[in-house]
Amino acid sequence: MQDNARAMVLASFAADSLALGVHWIYDASKIANEYGRVETFIKPKEDSYHPTKDKGEFTHYGDQQLVLLESVAVKNGFDLNDFSERWQEFFRDYNGYFDAATKGTMRNFSKRNDPQNSGSPSDDLAGASRIAPLVLCYPNDLDALVETAKIQTRMTHRNPLTVRCAEFFARATCKCLAGTPPASAVTEVAQETFPETIIAEWVEEGLESKSMDSVSAIANFGQSCHTSDAFPGIIHLIAKYEDDLREGLIQAVMAGGDNAARGMAVGMILGAYLGEKHLPEPWVTELKKGKEIQKLLSQIG
Repeated sequence: MQDNARAMVLASFAADSLALGVHWIYDASKIANEYGRVETFIKPKEDSYHPTKDKGEFTHYGDQQLVLLESVAVKNGFDLNDFSERWQEFFRDYNGYFDAATKGTMRNFSKRNDPQNSGSPSDDLAGASRIAPLVLCYPNDLDALVETAKIQTRMTHRNPLTVRCAEFFARATCKCLAGTPPASAVTEVAQETFPETIIAEWVEEGLESKSMDSVSAIANFGQSCHTSDAFPGIIHLIAKYEDDLREGLIQAVMAGGDNAARGMAVGMILGAYLGEKHLPEPWVTELKKGKEIQKLLSQIG
């Protein structure tokens, strides 16, 4: 399980970095025509959302996951106050893109809101997609994992549905770590914990699209950051590529839109099931923060 737990975190980071150079390009044909099949890290162009970044770095999503990993490694578990302090310090002099959720959370902190009341109303899925470090900390304590996943998500994204998606991903990833295939894991979580909910409907839609081309399926669901768009596409990818982590992350990128948050969730779940041997070595060694991440991983567990 330890190998798979490490792979879960590394694949989530790799997915974000793989998406960096083409993040938020909504025309999938433009990605294919200008970049070809994205199989390696790409330096963002000057007119992109991330012009200050270099290849192998992260979007603001991956950056926040790294802050979370640092916090849980130092505190030997999740500590909301420590995470919030590190998060605020990190963004105080940040030279990258600020999305609406980050701006809103920073405004709330500036009003001296505590971290339990600092979250923006954003319904994008990024806050729920960065929980791999928490699964690493609590693989055998589902109650603690679910609670911490919801708390850390709520710090930046207080939208109830986004918070519920964090719980869903936590439960599904735990099942995959224990050996349950991803399609079965999401089906079980939908039936056991989210019956007759919109999340269960999205799971069904994602699974039913498994035979479709991924770019087309995700275009049909919606390519945006919003939970209602992003969630079914994630289910599609983990079901279609449950034995092929590499291809799953490539297709997450090629579908365009918010391919970073989408990929982070897919990487976490497929990495938890398949393990490090399925993660291309350059996607680990070429991460700018790869050595730092490896050191932090060694401190946990």
